[in-house]
Amino acid sequence: MASTSRPKSLQEDDDDDAEEEVQHFDDFTLASSWERFISDIEATCRQWLADGPKNLVEKGAVTVEDSKNLFKVKYDLKNVTKSYCMEFYFQIDDNGSQRAGVDNWNTSSHDLQLCFGVKDFLLIAPQSASGVLLDTPESSKLLSSVAIALSNCASLWPAFVPVHDPSRNAYIGIQNMGTVFTRRFEADRIGSQVPVKLMHLEGLYELFVSKFVYSGVDFSMHTFKVHFMMRLTYETFTSDEDDENNDIDEFMGDKADTAEHHGSESRNKVHWDDDCPWSEWYSAEDPLRGFELVVTWADRTVENTLEMAELENATPHEAEKWILHPVLSPYLGEPSHGKRIDFSSQLLCLVEALGTSFAAQFMEDFVSVENSSSESLKTSVVIPPPTVLDRVIKDLFHEGSKLPNFTKGEHRLSRALKAAPLESLFTQFCLHSLWFGNCNIREFVREVRWCWEESQPLPKMPIDGSIDLSTCLIHQKLHLLAICIEKNREMNEEFLDCIGSDDSSDASVSVEENHKVDKRRNRSSKADLQRKRDSSIAEDTSNQLRFERKAESKNSVNQIRTDAFRRGSAGPVGTMMLLKSHQPLHAPFTQDPPLMTEDMHEERLQAVEAFGDSLNVPGQLEKDILLSDMSAFKAANPNAVFEDFIRWHSPGDWESSEPEAAEASAGSSTEGSKDKWPPHGRLSKRMSDQGNLWRKSWNDAPALQADDQKPLLDPNREGEKILHYLETVRPHQLLEQMVCTAFRGAADTLNQTNFGDMRQMTSKLEQLYLIIKSTLGVLQRNHVPDREQTVKDLTRLCVAFEHVEKLVTVAASLHRKFLDASRLAQVIFSDFYSLYVPMMGINSNDEEENKSRTEMQVGRQEVSFRERQMVSNLFSPPSANQSWRKVLSMGNLLNGHEPILREIIFSTGDDVNNGIHYAAAADVAASGDRRGEEIETHRMYVSGTSNDLRVALSVTSCD
Repeated sequence: MASTSRPKSLQEDDDDDAEEEVQHFDDFTLASSWERFISDIEATCRQWLADGPKNLVEKGAVTVEDSKNLFKVKYDLKNVTKSYCMEFYFQIDDNGSQRAGVDNWNTSSHDLQLCFGVKDFLLIAPQSASGVLLDTPESSKLLSSVAIALSNCASLWPAFVPVHDPSRNAYIGIQNMGTVFTRRFEADRIGSQVPVKLMHLEGLYELFVSKFVYSGVDFSMHTFKVHFMMRLTYETFTSDEDDENNDIDEFMGDKADTAEHHGSESRNKVHWDDDCPWSEWYSAEDPLRGFELVVTWADRTVENTLEMAELENATPHEAEKWILHPVLSPYLGEPSHGKRIDFSSQLLCLVEALGTSFAAQFMEDFVSVENSSSESLKTSVVIPPPTVLDRVIKDLFHEGSKLPNFTKGEHRLSRALKAAPLESLFTQFCLHSLWFGNCNIREFVREVRWCWEESQPLPKMPIDGSIDLSTCLIHQKLHLLAICIEKNREMNEEFLDCIGSDDSSDASVSVEENHKVDKRRNRSSKADLQRKRDSSIAEDTSNQLRFERKAESKNSVNQIRTDAFRRGSAGPVGTMMLLKSHQPLHAPFTQDPPLMTEDMHEERLQAVEAFGDSLNVPGQLEKDILLSDMSAFKAANPNAVFEDFIRWHSPGDWESSEPEAAEASAGSSTEGSKDKWPPHGRLSKRMSDQGNLWRKSWNDAPALQADDQKPLLDPNREGEKILHYLETVRPHQLLEQMVCTAFRGAADTLNQTNFGDMRQMTSKLEQLYLIIKSTLGVLQRNHVPDREQTVKDLTRLCVAFEHVEKLVTVAASLHRKFLDASRLAQVIFSDFYSLYVPMMGINSNDEEENKSRTEMQVGRQEVSFRERQMVSNLFSPPSANQSWRKVLSMGNLLNGHEPILREIIFSTGDDVNNGIHYAAAADVAASGDRRGEEIETHRMYVSGTSNDLRVALSVTSCD
């Protein structure tokens, strides 16, 4: 029983041991930590290979900075002593497929792609502060581990490891290209003391050739076919660098001859926008800081150093391709927040002043004499002292009496804004107020009163014409005041003329009277004559009046003596005759109807509503005009009756009983009309009623010509009323008009900018005017319903204005720089416009979005052969100081500018052996990304300048 039981127990023990071995299996092939490390790398690479690029993107692969098609995924590796980070870089086209190859000069390529010409690659770096491997054995062991893992995966990805000091930007790498070929990579950098030989193309060519020939070979005696490509990058001087150089040059000039240059205008700095419309108010920073020009020589075969010397002396105009890249100023992607001085920032200060003005009852509460700027109006700009403000106001009022062109810079939509024209006095005052940080109207009114008291014409204001009721009220009143000043000047001149003519002879009296008659005729308005007579009669008599005026100007003295009983006659009205005396009916010179501003019209309408129908109960103004016309008509027609006046002044109130005869007589001569005299007709019912006010006025009206009558417009009274309004205007009423006028003035100023045929800019300006109109519409009412909301809307308007202002400066700068290459200007602006417009709605308080705005860059544009000369003109020859700072040693100069970066690719290849086994010939050929059946055996990428040189070498060998 023991024997039988023993085997049974032994069998049970064996079964338990076998079960335990299955549950706790130990693979003794993974004994070392490095083997487990290789296994970890292999497992991760197999997973990435299985997913593929498209799935990796869906799983969270991130885009590499400054690249749209390059993605990366990473995985943390842990060894016994160190931790590493493995990153896999891969590229995908816009359509989602993986890229077939890599462009050697693709600006969005990774640094390792440019150096070694690879597509997808692995990068393994230690997780340390330096991020590089300083120990050479460790880097070789790490690279070998990765190569083994990739070989196990049957992957052809190249792998790189950063080595040496981080400042050297050095790498070593390896790539399995099958079981036959292996590609090794090495890159290093010389940061200073570059050998003179390596500053020139001949030395770099010999350096590359030395990598695949014996060192003892004389390069000058042998030819080696090397494929050569070169890319040179040139950069214009930025605006800041130009200012610094100008300061240095100016200082050197002062040291040479201080007396000669002292006070000279030639020393004044010339800004890029000196002839732009906004330069009168501020100087804008050039939105284009400069340009980068990338000149590329395509792939060519070079056989000796002599050809390299010729290439180094070649002009960039011989290159196959030019690519231009504008360098934008950082401020274009940043909200201003009061950091810059432009229209939008100053308009925002004015809007803030409007918000505080609603709480002020009088101007003294808003801005005091002692403190010319309120605490609420402080800006980031240094406010000039009161003496400067006083000088600017005086200059504004003493710029000359020449009347400006009010339509200058006026957009077709600007008249929809209830404001003043750009060149008018009030607009200039508003724009000046933007830069002084206050809205004190005291100095302005003081100068206006001085013009009034001294009978001096108001500058930038018309002295005649009608009042434009579509403008703001202050502009209307200033226009009326200018007319009142002119009328006072005329009356003073006439009074002095009368005093000086007391002791004159009869001949001189007649001559002076002649001048007065001519002056009255010049002041008469054809529109008034047409208003007071029938349209058909006025049309028939216009030519006759013109002929009679010419005749009177030739022999006016004889005419006055023969027709002395008529006074103030403008000439006969066609063939019309007086009913009683059967003499020609003469049209009189009448006074112009008094001009009225918008508030005066409102007062008149209120009076009419209060007293009823103005025809039956005429207002005082209508009655005065009627009496003036009747008096002038009596003076010009001494024997006239009331019916004659009605026939001339109101033809509709004369009912003719023979209309056909009347129409026929209108075209007949005076002699023919005598046979049918008197004409048959009668007054209308309203004119023939008993107690008609018109007939009563006719009986009361004296026979006085227009010059002898009391003026309908009292210039003294109206002038004082206007000044009283300006001195007592409420703060919010002033600020409302200033805001509207300042926005229109700033927009009209920008509208004068010459930016060529850029339709996007034209459309954006029209949108700005529409936004301004809709936002400012609430300020045109007598009462603002929601003041807080109005200020918020105006603040948003300032932001929209800022965006358009930036677009205008970019368009103007491009147009000025590309006058002879408008295509480039339009393409660059369209690219910038498409990037900037979507960001116009970004909230300025979002820091992340603002960060992306500062990194905005426009694309690179290819330059045609026809445009190359114009682009080269952007690179103006450097000054003596700029040349002194540059070390001209690399050749290929462009207008004296050496390239800031030179990149060269040398490569050579060999035919693929048809007996390659285990590796597909197509894979080997494609790995070189070049010439079909030729494999790239050596490739060297060189980049840098004469003071900084980086070399990356890749060698393909058969192991």
